[in-house]
Amino acid sequence: MAKRPNIENALNQVSSRYELVHAAVKRTLQLLKEGEDFFIRGERELIKKTFQSIEDIANGKVKVIKAK
Repeated sequence: MAKRPNIENALNQVSSRYELVHAAVKRTLQLLKEGEDFFIRGERELIKKTFQSIEDIANGKVKVIKAK
């Protein structure tokens, strides 16, 4: 079974679900530019880059900056 992203912790890093969606899309596009594959090799399984982007936001690896 695939690992699910920690959406609750990711929501604590942003002000709304809408903002989380936009931040996750931008992070996913960054990850896709690093490689054409849609998956990242994890310890035991393949992780979708969309899931990894939400995990990066939840763990504070990516800082969400609001546009003015």
